[in-house]
Amino acid sequence: MREAYVRALAEEGRNNPRIFGLVGDIGTFTYDEFKAACPDRFVNVGIAECNMVGMAAGLALEGQIPFVYSITPFTTARALEPIRVDVCYQNLNVKIVGCGSGFSYSTLGCTHHATDDIGLMRALPNMVVISPADPPEAMRVVRAAVQHVGPVYIRIGRSKEPIITSEEQGFEIGKATQLREGRDLTIIGTGSILFNALQAAERLHREEETDIEVINMATIKPIDREAIVRSAQKTGKILTLEEHSTLGGLGSAVAEVLAEEGIAIPFKRMGLDDKFCYEYGQHVDLARYSQIAEPCVANAVNSFYGKPPIYRGTEACGGCSICLRR
Repeated sequence: MREAYVRALAEEGRNNPRIFGLVGDIGTFTYDEFKAACPDRFVNVGIAECNMVGMAAGLALEGQIPFVYSITPFTTARALEPIRVDVCYQNLNVKIVGCGSGFSYSTLGCTHHATDDIGLMRALPNMVVISPADPPEAMRVVRAAVQHVGPVYIRIGRSKEPIITSEEQGFEIGKATQLREGRDLTIIGTGSILFNALQAAERLHREEETDIEVINMATIKPIDREAIVRSAQKTGKILTLEEHSTLGGLGSAVAEVLAEEGIAIPFKRMGLDDKFCYEYGQHVDLARYSQIAEPCVANAVNSFYGKPPIYRGTEACGGCSICLRR
């Protein structure tokens, strides 16, 4: 996804001399295409993320459109105060890009896990929060962010995300897209973890005849209230899925909408528990450990109906409470 992001940024930069790319001593090779297209508008600030955001604020005050980029915890948690005061307080046209959503940097430990960034950015006034599902959507998000005037946070994956969206679906800030139509239950997800939802939905349809609707909520703020209400009224059950803490993320945002609209239906949040992940391994290993792998999603859907897990034994995620339920 990061290569797609840079490709889109380079394309936009060729046609718009106001676009700048700032990086925090990471992605200098990834940015080769942008550097070739916009050599005078690429700045490696170094390991100084707070200064990078401050520089971006200055560029925005001069009418430029800066995109700042680093590993997600460094562009969000480490630089939170300048984002809040320099960018959001003045409603400046700065785009914050966090690379490595969720456990993308799985082998680098908790310092590199992005498990609270959506909650942090959601809480900031004026900030738009977007989490594309795959590389093509990441490119569409960049184009939309350039057109949007004001702060935008873009949460992208690291690499090799499966393609699950189409150009025909397009992308509009604040609008969800439907990846799969269904009538029995709705999964609302964000980011590349949506692939797990689609895989689970297909298996459940094939083996259990459960018809699941899957919605891609790429924009978490402002959230598409109409899409949530419409699907809730249609299927009567909602499960949210995110590679982020269940506190303050997509699940919280959807729950707020349902509560405010007075919609009382079966509802479950799937995401990361309120704890650090001290485990070590590949991305898929940490997803299994954190109970957001495909088997966990399918078995969680079955639990809505009081059915036993569809994944058992060696097929199950590896031993979480959902997949061991009998």
